[in-house]
Amino acid sequence: MLRASTYYRAAEFFLHGDADDPRVTTAYRRSVECFREFASAAATPIEPVTIPYDAVTLEGYFYSGGEGRRPTLVMHNGFDASVEEMHFFGAAAAVERGYHVLTFDGPGQPSARVHHGLAFRPDWEHVVSQVLDWLLERPEVDATRVGLVGVSLGGYLAPRAAAFEPRLAACVAVDGVYDLGVISTADFPMPREMAEEMLRAPEAPEVDAALAESMRTDPTSRWAMTHGCSVMDVDTPRQFLAAYLDYHLRDGIAERITCPTLVCAAAGDAFFAGQPEALHAHLTCPAELLVFDAALGAEAHCHVGAQRGAFGQILDWVDGVLSPGFALDRAVGQHGPIMWN
Repeated sequence: MLRASTYYRAAEFFLHGDADDPRVTTAYRRSVECFREFASAAATPIEPVTIPYDAVTLEGYFYSGGEGRRPTLVMHNGFDASVEEMHFFGAAAAVERGYHVLTFDGPGQPSARVHHGLAFRPDWEHVVSQVLDWLLERPEVDATRVGLVGVSLGGYLAPRAAAFEPRLAACVAVDGVYDLGVISTADFPMPREMAEEMLRAPEAPEVDAALAESMRTDPTSRWAMTHGCSVMDVDTPRQFLAAYLDYHLRDGIAERITCPTLVCAAAGDAFFAGQPEALHAHLTCPAELLVFDAALGAEAHCHVGAQRGAFGQILDWVDGVLSPGFALDRAVGQHGPIMWN
């Protein structure tokens, strides 16, 4: 069923170029149904959960790392992936190390968008603080050892939340993002200030025409713009790029982070090149930059070519921050037993 869930999710992902395609919702719901059937039979307990958020709820999964009160990792995805995909982006690996794990979809992410119409918001601390309020009521969670992991666009969202949420003991950005305005203005043949003015202007017909031509000739551009308009809840591609301007850690925001922070980078990242280094350069907390390259096969965006190897290194860092002194069996293919001090 886990494989079936993945197939449905992959099919749904590539339908986002047409937001009105009814197969999007059908494939999404089937993907979730298959994942939950897998979760109900998994050897490691995976509990579907609903988390109170404003006037609605967010959907997620609580993975038990074993009996007793343990460190916990909160994990979420980014621009275009679901909470179910976090099973592969670190959740399963962290449970092998003995961590409890909470994964969730926040505003703009699939379940929150499909069920409640919630769009992304740059002040991600508004989301994470409510998630922590719920999580820290669970008796099996060690409230002093909770880390936050964000993947892809989550590499901005997680550090943003960490800047304003003192209850976090660690933050991991896979991969780090400092300023999405760099991305949305990169192709403008003018200074950034002028590009920003055009993106935010009430009218900019030349920009609109250029974006329309890009979408007509480039399927990847068409997919990204269509998906972006949906998850940002805006009407035009230009408004989508303008929304990105608000997603930054400038003006002292990155410097507010106090918990130890790991910033990951992919040597061949096609989307956020240079962003992890920029974030790391602005951190004043205990911080490390971990660069993955082709030697591990992990040089692509979010290390999709070698996730198990990459998350092995990431979790080594997490162990050192949240779990000093733990005895880990490093045998190939398994971890454990884990001794808790």
